[in-house]
Amino acid sequence: MAEQTQGAVPLSAVIADAATGVALALQGGGDPYALSRILRQGDPLAPAAVRVLGADALAPYALEHRAVPVGADDEAVVRQTLATFPPGADASDVSAWSYRGLVEATHAYLPSHARPWPRPPEARTEWTGTDPWPQLAHRVSQLAALALPGLAADLEEQLTARTDDLARGFVRAVRRRDWLQAAGVGRWLARLPDVPPTLGLDAGLAFVRQMGGGDPRVALHVVAAQRFFGRGW
Repeated sequence: MAEQTQGAVPLSAVIADAATGVALALQGGGDPYALSRILRQGDPLAPAAVRVLGADALAPYALEHRAVPVGADDEAVVRQTLATFPPGADASDVSAWSYRGLVEATHAYLPSHARPWPRPPEARTEWTGTDPWPQLAHRVSQLAALALPGLAADLEEQLTARTDDLARGFVRAVRRRDWLQAAGVGRWLARLPDVPPTLGLDAGLAFVRQMGGGDPRVALHVVAAQRFFGRGW
């Protein structure tokens, strides 16, 4: 998705602000979470930011004891996003899966006040078995927002068979100082069973947070891994 600007505020800044708001909510800090509250009111870039964050925009609603119910404004933002940015027929697997993840999150976490949510679209899983491990780690890191309770169960099943390859990808990303990729792969590893103890995932995630936590999306991935799957410090 190409970067756009609204006045002096680029899309990257809107995404960063929203990611920070989600991370704070997962940590239990700040005001009670509402998606519409962490977005600039009336900002035309808001749906694009939600599309980039994907299911993570709704992650705080996956907590068992959220403080406030989902409001109609949140529903309106998500519906606008889904209507504006559906994946095309030639969309990449990452685009198709990130969109599917957002739709799945609406079904799992948001009650519908007006009309039913759309059905989750089909998304291919063949790449999970055929990608070389570096490419697999790259794609999985781009789909880190799907590492949430109850989402993408079929993807989790396929990736479980590639746990060792993802562990290699995590180590490679850390060595390359690619903190966003390391955080994304590490978050998925936090969800998967049978991660090799020798990987040192908890210490690794803490290190990634320390080194790359200035990037709000890195911080969000590490916080989500700890909050939902108990990995990292």
